[in-house]
Amino acid sequence: MYKHFFKRLFDFVLSLMGFIIISPIFIVVWIWLTIANKGVEAFFFQERPGKDEKIFKVIKFKTMTDEKDNEGNLLPDSERLTKIGHFVRSTSLDEIPQLLNVIKGDMSLIGPRPLLVQYLPLYNEFQRRRHQVRPGITGWAQVNGRNAISWQQKFEYDVWYVENISVSLDMKILVRTLQKVFKREGINSDTSATMEAFKGN
Repeated sequence: MYKHFFKRLFDFVLSLMGFIIISPIFIVVWIWLTIANKGVEAFFFQERPGKDEKIFKVIKFKTMTDEKDNEGNLLPDSERLTKIGHFVRSTSLDEIPQLLNVIKGDMSLIGPRPLLVQYLPLYNEFQRRRHQVRPGITGWAQVNGRNAISWQQKFEYDVWYVENISVSLDMKILVRTLQKVFKREGINSDTSATMEAFKGN
C-alpha cells in the first residue's frame, strides 16, 4: 500500500511544504548563481530516465560554467565548477529545484538517482531494475557513499532499495541524508568533481 499509494502522497505533501518553506533560499541561490555564471541561466535542465524508463527533464541549479577549450570542447567538470557552484553542490543546495520534479510526479523524494539517458543501452537486466520506481532526490546509494562509491556498489544499493521500499526505510534515508548534508560527505568521487561516466560492465 505504501509503495503504490502513500509514498506518492508523502512525496507531494512534503515536497510542496518544503519548497514553500525554503523558497527564500531558492531565490537567493538563483540570483547568486546567475551572477557567478556571468548572466548565464542559473538552472540546468537535462533529460533523464524515470520510472519504467520514461524520459523527463530534471531541474537543478547550474553549478558549472560552459567554458570550452580551443577546439570547442567543454573543459573538465573540475575546471568549470565555480567556487560558488562548489559551495552550492557541497551543501546539496543544487538539488532544491528537483522538488518541482517531485511535485509534478516525475520524481520521488527517495529513490535511485536519475542517471543519464545515454546509459540506458549499457545496463544489464539487474541494473535496469532500478527503473521500477520513480527516481529520487536522495536514496539508499546516496546515504551510503554518493559519488564516492563505485558504479557496481551504486547499482547494488539502488536495486536493494527497490526490493525493500518501506516507510521506515524512507524515514531512515531522510534522516541520514540530513546528516550527510551537514557533514558534506560523499559529494565527490576520488578522482573527479562529479561521478565518473558509466561505461557498462
